[in-house]
Amino acid sequence: MILASSQVQTVEPNLFGRGYTSMFAPQRLTIGVYFPLEAYVGAEPLMHDQIKLAQQADRLGFAALWARDVPLNDPTFGDLGQIYDPFVWLATIAAQTHTIALATGAVILPLHHPIDVAKAAASLDHLSGGRFVFGVASGDRPVEYPAYGRDAGQRADLFRDAFDYTEALLTKRFPHHASAHYGRLSGGGDLVPKPLTSRLPVLVTGQSQQSLDWIAQRSDGWVTYPRDLLKQAQVVSQWREALRRAGAGFKPLAQSLYLDLTDNPDAPPRPIHLGYRLGQRRLVDLLGELRTHGVNHVALNLKFSQRPVADVLEEIGRDVLPHFSVADAP
Repeated sequence: MILASSQVQTVEPNLFGRGYTSMFAPQRLTIGVYFPLEAYVGAEPLMHDQIKLAQQADRLGFAALWARDVPLNDPTFGDLGQIYDPFVWLATIAAQTHTIALATGAVILPLHHPIDVAKAAASLDHLSGGRFVFGVASGDRPVEYPAYGRDAGQRADLFRDAFDYTEALLTKRFPHHASAHYGRLSGGGDLVPKPLTSRLPVLVTGQSQQSLDWIAQRSDGWVTYPRDLLKQAQVVSQWREALRRAGAGFKPLAQSLYLDLTDNPDAPPRPIHLGYRLGQRRLVDLLGELRTHGVNHVALNLKFSQRPVADVLEEIGRDVLPHFSVADAP
């Protein structure tokens, strides 16, 4: 719980940074892509040519590059994502790209101290020129919580506690904050830098052990998982109802999608793990239906691609992205 004080100065409201506003707008859908930009077998990618491919995605007009936070290799779980620390990696990519948003999908809040997370997030916001979008989650790999000395049974409380503390550090000057798990900040110290805008946009991934009402109230958007179209339409409806109950305006819904784009542009969708193998025209149809149902962003994962990733990015940039305009940035 944040302890209010007349000496605490809250930053005045302002627009979100250009990363968030280029990714999200009502009744629109944009397309991003997950690191690694690579097809690979097993858990660990090779990470070849990742900066070059990120620059290609930036040039083609993809809305976002996403990086995951996977602290440890858990052989019972699988995929490691891009393997590097997400803040270090996205800072590297920020220096090599120009307009594309940079998102974490997602930082495991309960496993890190809020001061360190807030410092890294605000730093990346500055270093990227406001392109950073802060995705967070509670984590679900069995090996992680014991290794960090945390009780996995307390994930829900730990997530809320870390979320509150991080938010206080990012939004208030010299905040007074008492945390049940991460210590007390009594107003004698302050986080620097603060984000470029009054609020660094925070997206909750999955439900992170929280109710949908809590996510609608506290986050700036929700990242969920791919489902068949009918089920996803129902999930979007549930999200909008939660926003209504929270008295909130537009907050976006994003989802991931594994993709294997075929040479045949008319190849019909065939299910793969959390996604589809299909042709480029059928991908346009699928994304169009997701947009109609209310999905605002789709982050593609190319792990199962049977074609060179550079070719897939080029084809999507040429033939798919023009159907899904990026929201206008201020």
